[in-house]
Amino acid sequence: MTHPLRPLLFALPAERAHQLTIAGLAAWRGVGAGGPARSERLAITVAGVTFPNPVGVAAGVDKDGRAIAGLFGLGAGSVEIGTLTPLPQPGNPGPRLFRLVEDRAVVNRLGFNNGGLAAGLARARAAKRAGVLGINVGANKDAGDRMADYVGGVGAAARVADYVTVNISSPNTPGLRDLQHGAALDELLAACIEARGSTPLFLKVAPDLDWPQVEGIARAAVDRGVDALVVGNTTVTRPALRSPYSAEGGGLSGRPLRELAAHRLTDFARATGSALPLIAAGGIDTGAEAYARIRAGASLVQLYTGLVYGGPGLLRRIARELDALLARDGFDTVADAVGADAR
Repeated sequence: MTHPLRPLLFALPAERAHQLTIAGLAAWRGVGAGGPARSERLAITVAGVTFPNPVGVAAGVDKDGRAIAGLFGLGAGSVEIGTLTPLPQPGNPGPRLFRLVEDRAVVNRLGFNNGGLAAGLARARAAKRAGVLGINVGANKDAGDRMADYVGGVGAAARVADYVTVNISSPNTPGLRDLQHGAALDELLAACIEARGSTPLFLKVAPDLDWPQVEGIARAAVDRGVDALVVGNTTVTRPALRSPYSAEGGGLSGRPLRELAAHRLTDFARATGSALPLIAAGGIDTGAEAYARIRAGASLVQLYTGLVYGGPGLLRRIARELDALLARDGFDTVADAVGADAR
């Protein structure tokens, strides 16, 4: 069922609608809501952190941490804010966010627009947490030393977050994805692991990788002691699309990303040999799809574009559907279903 506010929001430019949605969630603060969806089957522990359910909000939805309590109020088991950069930056020129309604997709070339690490962390400290809070960090576009940006960001965020995610997979900051490979990745992970203290460190990777690249990332992540991989981010590829905005530059997310994201998850499950927890993102907008990713090897799932089209009830709806599917197939917990199709 379409949410009554959707026609009003879809009549606005996409970025303006997003800003108003976050403002509304920030004002609501989840007051009167039940918090994260819960059941005995849905709770899962990843990297020593217990998530009330495996359905989370991906980074990019609430870049500046303005609506943490409101997002938990929608039923999310986890909320990952950011990407936060050390210094505030406006991002790329607009228009830079496009709805591909016919494809249930979004293209963005926002470029890490955010109010900076200090402001985001202050909001995170003050926010009411009903679930697990992740903080996603990145480097400023014009940083002279991107390594220093990441190390400083991880160290600061680790004092506030339940986990910290290093984002080196956005396609909208030139050269950023180069950090996913070889000596650059190994050096970055070593420095970030040292900076994070005892807080779990996750690594967010792109879906646009070939098998040797997947193997290299998996090996570095395992060797350096990364706690989980987020697979993945938006794609610069373009499958067959119907929307007139399909040729816009930037990262594509939503339903057309589903097949690629699912394949890449399977690749990382194979490459890591289940040595690392995996978090699936990309094209997840139903309980059945969330369940498929879990059976393929994901311990957690994250949503972004699905919320644009599925509305505020989607997180709780997916949790309910997932709980029912686990019960149908005789799984006592979601952890029992992780990787079931690969066993």
